[in-house]
Amino acid sequence: MLLSSFTLLAWYLTAVLGQDGSVSGPTSNAQAAGYSCDASQCKLPNCNCASTSPPGGLNGSDVPMFVVFTADDAVQSYTIDAVNQFLAQRKNPNGCPIKMSYYTSLNYTNYTLVTDWFVAGNEIADHTMTHEGDPPQGEINGNLIALNALAGIPMSSIIGFRAPYLNYSAETFTLLKNASFTYDSSATASLPVDADGSDAFWPYTLDYGLANDCLAVPGICKGQPKIPGFWEVPMYALFDTRGTEGIHLMDPWLDTANGNSVVDDSATLAYMKDTFTKHYNGNRQPFGLYTHPIHLATNYPGVPAPTSTINMINSFLDWAQEQPNVWIVSTAQLLAWVRNPKSIADLNSSDALKCPTPQVDSSLMICNGIPQNENGLLSHCPFPDFPFFTCYGCPVEAPTVSNPNPAQSVPAGEQARYRLPENCTTAFWDPIGGNCLCKDSSCQFNDGSRPIGPNGANLTGGGTGGAGLTSPSPSYKSFNGADSSMLFSEAARHALGFGLVGLVIGAAGVIARV
Repeated sequence: MLLSSFTLLAWYLTAVLGQDGSVSGPTSNAQAAGYSCDASQCKLPNCNCASTSPPGGLNGSDVPMFVVFTADDAVQSYTIDAVNQFLAQRKNPNGCPIKMSYYTSLNYTNYTLVTDWFVAGNEIADHTMTHEGDPPQGEINGNLIALNALAGIPMSSIIGFRAPYLNYSAETFTLLKNASFTYDSSATASLPVDADGSDAFWPYTLDYGLANDCLAVPGICKGQPKIPGFWEVPMYALFDTRGTEGIHLMDPWLDTANGNSVVDDSATLAYMKDTFTKHYNGNRQPFGLYTHPIHLATNYPGVPAPTSTINMINSFLDWAQEQPNVWIVSTAQLLAWVRNPKSIADLNSSDALKCPTPQVDSSLMICNGIPQNENGLLSHCPFPDFPFFTCYGCPVEAPTVSNPNPAQSVPAGEQARYRLPENCTTAFWDPIGGNCLCKDSSCQFNDGSRPIGPNGANLTGGGTGGAGLTSPSPSYKSFNGADSSMLFSEAARHALGFGLVGLVIGAAGVIARV
């Protein structure tokens, strides 16, 4: 008997998509990089040499230890819940809630959840429209256009990019620069921080070319590509007891450790702590947790909750936050600190680590990304392949690479909704009335940060993941609360089912030949 298409889908998501962003060994070395940078000419905030030393001439012991938390792919209620089970209850040393980066691709994304997540303070970044590796311009720019039009994310706030499958080319950087991105985060730092000739560089600009992935991507390194002012934020690998033979990158909890044949959460926790400690005790290059949250969802149809792994990740974060001067941040926060580095003693003056919160009257009915204000105002767009909600009016057809911003479909008796203008921010924009509640510097954002230090005061974060999880908007569920079969059209489900049957049969053949 053949498995159901959704059981096959669950198997596919775990076995196949789990390889998105995996690496098998070092991707660069000093000889391949051929990198040289003139530090006397390359100065912050707009130029930084690739270096294992902290920016601004600071010593490792004087800089914060950053844990960069990111998520990739579609945004849905179950992916938001998966992130919340790790971050929702945590605080940084200044009392601010944790922010993270979501590299968003648009297939199967619920746009209004993107709006809510952004207004809550998180970074929304570009991951192409349809998750295409080595993406053409349309995949990159179309994502920008659709996120702006249908999720209300200001163009100026979408500053980062990550290539699907971490598959990029030298041309990708030119396309990103032409689209006014600030940074890319697709390259791998593939050597341990304590190795000779380590490529675990702090974020740097491409004024003197790329210095990572020189063994993996043609046409880069040895001074290429030169793109002044454009930043690379490397993804820092983790290493088990085998060193460079035991390298892990995205979703390390899906990998086997130490040459074993089965996944072992205890072994994963051990090498996560070991890698973190080497970063912490050295030059404090950031430590990355790069996730595909669908693998950690507790409510995805047909997939059992990975409770042991969830508990392991929370145990790691609990342990990390017990160390002094550890901050869980988004990529945008990390880069803002790098461009204007502050020592631990001066972090109170670092705007990058503060937590401004928009102050909007809770009694107002306004579709602005704040659930208490937008309840009942969302538009439901019932496209058969991937229905979604939005504050900004349903399009006449689903966005595509060739048409990322279709005309609005205006229901009878209603008026078209107004898209976010350049002179207003998402939380203060009323897309129904076409009114900005605050149009200038008087907009009310209250900073909730508390003083940190000196003399050892408030140097650790707090909170524990996993408690009191809630979806960011209680007015709807994944894809309007309909049956999970709405994730895919009937034709798509059948095609996926047959395709995965072939994949299973093919895999069985491989196993038989081993």
